[in-house]
Amino acid sequence: MPPIHDRQNARKRIGAAASLLLLGLASCGLFGTRGPVTVAAIGPLNAAASPLNGELSAANAALLDVTSQGLVSYDGEGQIDTGLADRWTVTTDGRSYIFRLREAKWSDGRKVNAEEVAAILRSYLAPASRHVLKGDFPEVETIKAMTDTVIEIRLSVPQPAILELLAQPSMAIVNKGMRWGPMRARKIGKAMLLSPVPDPLAEDQEAAEAAANDPAASIELVGASPAGALARFKNGYADGVIGGRFSTLPYFVASNIGRSRLVVDPVPGLFGLSFVRAEGFLATDTNRDALVRAIRRERLVEAFGLSEWQPQVALRPALYARDGGPAPLIPAWAEYDEASRVAQAKRVVDAWRGAGREIEPLRIAVPDSPGGRILFAYISADFTAIGVPSRRVAMASAADLRLIDEVAPNDDALWALRRLSCRRDTLCNREAQELIDQAMRNIDVGQRAQQVSEAEAVLSRYAPFIPLATPLRWSVASQRLTGLRANGRAQHPLNRLIAAPN
Repeated sequence: MPPIHDRQNARKRIGAAASLLLLGLASCGLFGTRGPVTVAAIGPLNAAASPLNGELSAANAALLDVTSQGLVSYDGEGQIDTGLADRWTVTTDGRSYIFRLREAKWSDGRKVNAEEVAAILRSYLAPASRHVLKGDFPEVETIKAMTDTVIEIRLSVPQPAILELLAQPSMAIVNKGMRWGPMRARKIGKAMLLSPVPDPLAEDQEAAEAAANDPAASIELVGASPAGALARFKNGYADGVIGGRFSTLPYFVASNIGRSRLVVDPVPGLFGLSFVRAEGFLATDTNRDALVRAIRRERLVEAFGLSEWQPQVALRPALYARDGGPAPLIPAWAEYDEASRVAQAKRVVDAWRGAGREIEPLRIAVPDSPGGRILFAYISADFTAIGVPSRRVAMASAADLRLIDEVAPNDDALWALRRLSCRRDTLCNREAQELIDQAMRNIDVGQRAQQVSEAEAVLSRYAPFIPLATPLRWSVASQRLTGLRANGRAQHPLNRLIAAPN
């Protein structure tokens, strides 16, 4: 019998940011300490946000995650939990995932049925979709309703990490703006008031409705600027702040909020500069590799003053692998100290210039934020040290290198290689891509691991990316938010912010 899974369950000197934190709290509204849990999410909050419209802000992701989960969800520890499906079965060949839907209703009162859900999932993965994860499901062959309450996702090859993808907030099941739960939302000023959806199977529906409307069970969510979110917390108008990244960390440093309130997630992923074009100085692997070697990563990371943030030198992050996948390839240059690596890189640049060739200033796209400006300053200084000029441009501008800052959405060893190969914002090495494609089609675990290692080696020589560090994700939590804990997925569901008593 197939197994059934049913789980119920910058330092202080950065003064420029400080002045922003002193902005008044006009239009904030007062939050009571005995009323709803109050959370300030960094970024815009839009009640009509849809996964089909591309990447979600932290505020919109939190709203979607709690008002319309996917087939499965993450709990407060970053582990897979139930969602719209209350149980699921995996066939022995690992190619079929069968989900049984719970009793749920859309916000207009209609019952959620499997055919609608299957159609929504298919729309997320459609070629024309702007869904942020649509390229991460290459193994999916079909998504179909087997009955009114049962959905099958059929794969071309086993993908043990597919549940982690399905649990991402962007995989929330949203039907033309309608949500199903576990919480419902109504707009109050600039905030969203969230309350539990009453149990549709409760014998006493009036009692269930009354319990759902208890203020103590509610959550008030507001989208805010980094400075505004931290000002709310510091002044007692919010119990927590979510959605922090490297780009906004200087605001926390300037806030003087106690370090004990900071929650840093130990997430794997990609944080570095992707080469967008291979022209001029960037046309050769050797020149790109020189830029990879030139970065003094430890110095860069230390500039942000956070010990949890770690440098990274491999193209592929270390994952919580369950499939025995190969360890990330550590480049040979990592054995040399910083001075030696800088000297190696400078010799390459000197040889290029010695042949009478110029180097145009490299356009480096990073966020226009305190963290982004600090990051660029250190990278630019390292490039200047080897004779390569550069200038900062906006993330949406034409660039030569562009920052990638993404948490790995699952434990698939191929995720980072796919992300760095033949995408709109990356270079394309056909040899590496062919090996990646072969690995995706391979059902033999040993052969697949070998192809992953071979593809990684080819990409490493090709140098399409400058790895800098692990992604940085942080939150701030008051003592009230006992359920907001650091985890390897950087997932903090709003309905899990207060841990249940033991």
